[in-house]
Amino acid sequence: MDSGLLSPVRAGTPVEAAVSDEAWLQAMLDAEAALARAQARLGTLPAHAAEVITRTAKAERLDLVALAHAARETANPVVGLVQALTKEVAAADPTAADYVHRGSTSQDVFDTAAMLVADRALRLITADLRRSAHALAVTAAAHRDTPMAGRTLTLHAVPTTFGLKAAGWRSLILDSAERIDRLLDGGLPISLGGAAGTLAGYLEYARIDASPTDPVNTTNLIHPTNLDIPTNTPTPAGPPPSPDPTAYLNALTAAYAAETGLAVPLLPWHALRTPMADLAAALAHTTGALGKLAADVQVLARTEISEVAEPAVAGRGASSAMPHKRNPVLATLIRSAALQVPALAMALTQCLVTEDERAAGVWHAEWLLLRECLRLAGGAAHTAVELTEGLTVNSARMAANLDLTGSQITSERVAVVLAPSLGKAAAKALLTEASITATATARPLADVLSELPAVKALLTPAQLTTLLDPTHYTGAAAPLTDQALTRPSHP
Repeated sequence: MDSGLLSPVRAGTPVEAAVSDEAWLQAMLDAEAALARAQARLGTLPAHAAEVITRTAKAERLDLVALAHAARETANPVVGLVQALTKEVAAADPTAADYVHRGSTSQDVFDTAAMLVADRALRLITADLRRSAHALAVTAAAHRDTPMAGRTLTLHAVPTTFGLKAAGWRSLILDSAERIDRLLDGGLPISLGGAAGTLAGYLEYARIDASPTDPVNTTNLIHPTNLDIPTNTPTPAGPPPSPDPTAYLNALTAAYAAETGLAVPLLPWHALRTPMADLAAALAHTTGALGKLAADVQVLARTEISEVAEPAVAGRGASSAMPHKRNPVLATLIRSAALQVPALAMALTQCLVTEDERAAGVWHAEWLLLRECLRLAGGAAHTAVELTEGLTVNSARMAANLDLTGSQITSERVAVVLAPSLGKAAAKALLTEASITATATARPLADVLSELPAVKALLTPAQLTTLLDPTHYTGAAAPLTDQALTRPSHP
């Protein structure tokens, strides 16, 4: 129902589908089906029941709006989903219906689904980040030696190169991609704890359902979709054997992780919300890194600067009132996400402060915050691909802007050269006064300096001209760019 009208940065991007209501519903169903298959692996649930549950757990079979309305009565969407799925499974095979959600709890299903949704969205995001990183590597290499004005506190500072600036954008983006990679490599866990994090329900059902000859089958944990497990045999008279809690815990979590593709947590994390805080941090960093790129592009694209321009697309950036304008809409969209996600991530991180074994309202507050962080970061990353691949660089304008201050941008260099003879403080004071005079009289700094006896005694006009050439004062910008580009865009 949310078309993205008020959030154009993510409207129509791939992440929209990955975190939609339909995607969350399917992820919850995937979590339910994976749980059944994991239990079937261990011989505590009939393999046939797991097959029926997996075959039936399809979002298109359920009424999404009805489930949303039903969630108002239980404060979470899983209760209604379990009821609806059980009904669908019963229609397919009544004997399998009793095994839906066997020993589980709403939070196990929802949190596992949240990690599945995050995993799927993060893979889209990191692919886009690395694509942008590749585009910026090409740009940085092409402009390794392109001089431009470095700006601090909005004013010309000393010269730099556009290659180094682009390499810096790329470095930040790769920092984000690597943070996400660490989450995808073992940082997104299943949720398996039962009603209060003790797995008591799972253990009790395992005691009841396990084969008397093999209470816990831990030998069939190789392939995630392998359901070739014998069905349960009738339980003989007398109490069924109890599975060893440690063995069953380890076997069930391993099987569930294998079925979902997620990681095994050390402890149930119903009230230990590190996975959510980790996601919040990574997504905030991602939009922050992209936001730095966007903010710089906005500045450099200003009419009076015009050193870069966004890719030209017919009709894009048009003003509703001013026909001449072509607004930097891609950078604007990215920056909008960069301003929102850190605030949302802070709220998501605050949800670490939970009470008891499941918090009332805190867990529930995470859901929309996480989704919004994912889709805003995903929208920003996707938008950045178009921006970085199509960015136009105006090196001639960069050169012209370097000359705006009449070589004052290299005053630091002259002061450093004069310092051994005049003293550091005296040299800086001399250049400060000369710069003020040059500005006030609209004269080149070289002309003002060449008239000063202290400078004339130490520097020839040719030396002064060389020192004041901004294209020869970019420091280590070129080797720093080379060094940054040794970092691969893809792992």
